[in-house]
Amino acid sequence: MILGNINHLGLVPYLPEKIKQSIEYIKDNVNNNTPVGRYDIDGDNMFFMVSDSTSRHIHDANPEYHEKYIDVQIVLVGQEGMAVNTLPPYTKVLDNKLAENDIAFIETPKEETLLILHPNDFIVFLPNEVHKPLCAIDNKIETVRKVVIKIALDYL
Repeated sequence: MILGNINHLGLVPYLPEKIKQSIEYIKDNVNNNTPVGRYDIDGDNMFFMVSDSTSRHIHDANPEYHEKYIDVQIVLVGQEGMAVNTLPPYTKVLDNKLAENDIAFIETPKEETLLILHPNDFIVFLPNEVHKPLCAIDNKIETVRKVVIKIALDYL
């Protein structure tokens, strides 16, 4: 997991080049008026989705992980609580859609930690890193506009 801000990429010089390029692409081409939807950068190797989503109480969601894609999540508008876990996804799998959609949901582990992402913050999740997006901050439900970049692991 790597945390940073799109306006200060120099603070994370160890970002793999394709991840850095994808973040710079979003910075240069996506804004608050970009329509919701999926956009290809390089087909299924690298694409992104713009969404307007409603946050939820942390206990109303299950953590997720992926196996084939790196997730780069960038907040455009609002604040997003991102619950994370530094351990492998060892708890009970509740919904395994890895084969079809590269996502599996698990029971919330005891070791969960909540991070707060502000506009222009990004977080990178590598395969098998457990995360629970769109958590409400201080129990305040709000709309979050964000971008999720998907980068195939074998594309790096």
